[in-house]
Amino acid sequence: MSDQNISIFTDGGARGNPGPAAFAFIVKNSAGKTVAEHSAYIGHTTNNIAEYSAVLSALNWLAETKIPLPSPPAGVNFYCDSLLVVNQLIGRYRIKNSNLREMVLKIKEAERKIASPVTYHHISREKNYQADCLLNQELDSCLSLAGK
Repeated sequence: MSDQNISIFTDGGARGNPGPAAFAFIVKNSAGKTVAEHSAYIGHTTNNIAEYSAVLSALNWLAETKIPLPSPPAGVNFYCDSLLVVNQLIGRYRIKNSNLREMVLKIKEAERKIASPVTYHHISREKNYQADCLLNQELDSCLSLAGK
């Protein structure tokens, strides 16, 4: 097994809550080099759904990637600036909202496709700067195309 970890920084947000929403993720190797980044507009939804969509999309990307990564990585470390998402994913907070519960079930299913342990860490927004910038670029781009 590889001794290298993969770090994934995720962010999701909606302008208004609910409102136009997007997510982004940045993948870094154990040396801290960015090996992938992705963002997507997901329509009209809530901040929380956007945050969870970022995690789910990153897991699905990791399961399907053709980019050379340690195979399998020793661990996959997610870094999110949403305390709610992190605490719900690690089981510290109960999930009362049925839409969020459904997202968590999808995430747990996607985790099983990864041949490495997955951990979630809360970080400050300042430490999540790259994912936040990518998210806001996606929202700005989509909203300017829509004339909003």
